[in-house]
Amino acid sequence: MGEAKRQMRARTLVVHAGERRPAPTGVPAATPVYATTTFTYDTAREMDEVFADERRGYVYTRYGNPTVAALEEAIRLLEDGAGACAFSSGMAALHASLLACGLAPGATVLASRDLYGATSALLRSLFGQLGVETVFADFSETDALARTVRRLRPRVLVAETISNPLLKVSDLEACAQLAHEVGARLLVDNTFATPYLCQPLAQGADVVVHSATKYLGGHGDVTGGVAVTKTEADCQALSGVSRLAGGILGVWEAHEILRGLKTLAVRVERQCANAQALAERLKGHARLSRVFYPTLAQDARTQAVVRRTLREPFGGALVTLELREATREAAFRFMDGLRLCVRSTSLGDVFTGVLHPATASHREVAPEARRELGITDGVLRISVGLEDVSDIIADVEQALAA
Repeated sequence: MGEAKRQMRARTLVVHAGERRPAPTGVPAATPVYATTTFTYDTAREMDEVFADERRGYVYTRYGNPTVAALEEAIRLLEDGAGACAFSSGMAALHASLLACGLAPGATVLASRDLYGATSALLRSLFGQLGVETVFADFSETDALARTVRRLRPRVLVAETISNPLLKVSDLEACAQLAHEVGARLLVDNTFATPYLCQPLAQGADVVVHSATKYLGGHGDVTGGVAVTKTEADCQALSGVSRLAGGILGVWEAHEILRGLKTLAVRVERQCANAQALAERLKGHARLSRVFYPTLAQDARTQAVVRRTLREPFGGALVTLELREATREAAFRFMDGLRLCVRSTSLGDVFTGVLHPATASHREVAPEARRELGITDGVLRISVGLEDVSDIIADVEQALAA
């Protein structure tokens, strides 16, 4: 080929020179970015065998890419699942996971009423248009939930490990037991807990979803999602949806998330410690009616669920406040008074970010429905970062005073 290239004209050389060199003999210590849409082989027969899944390999990045596969394998191992698929966002991962669970016209989904607003909207609007009925219930009331599950016999139960934004910890073992009793799947959004604090598959879940934009990436500079399945069959169904719908994760994004994943443990431990200190400091503050944080729960049952679900002694890296003056104006004054913490519509970043759920994560939820959930206009969610905790506390306290 080298001699042939020397005989090519300049117009041809600029297209092909330097490409398709043999793989290096040394194994890269870090996963490279395979920035290619297609892969070629020495013969057409080899390519045909890869297309037919008779030979291991890659042919087209929508079907698979080594950089993306490295991220999928890393998160599969962290969640201790059978397989994983990466997507362009957390919502894309959730959408594909619901489709892979076999939702069809006439099916019923039983979802926690405390879900992220966009998740509730996805179930109501897109799946509602497909003839899928969604019923919302309080997953913390297990006796009432059991009666609802047995009456509805849903196809899928949808829960969050730690709810958004009031930080309720789900009893995943109880939810899984109820789901499997009627032949349903349990799908868990584990974004807030991360696989470092909780492995829902080990507690009975069938599918786990993450917005990798948050803690897995961890630096506020990449968008992505991933779903992990308990069985290989479910992973094949998920992969089929990914190939057909095409909501795949890009290779550059996969590389960024994989790099961020390396520091997940040290970041989450520091963020949890900071969040615990902030929550304890603000508990009983004169300008707050309530501080939400999992380890501050008073009743014994909730404490037991937190200990059983999350890695001790951690309670997560989010703290939610409710202002005593529970108005949008007061919430905006607080946010505008912050000097260190960032007004941010996401979470899980290295910096501390503050969000107003009523105008952000739950903006599409009707005001009456928000109030029923306990999300007043005075509720603020703080995603605690890696800064010195004394600086975080000082900033929040001066903003409350202002």
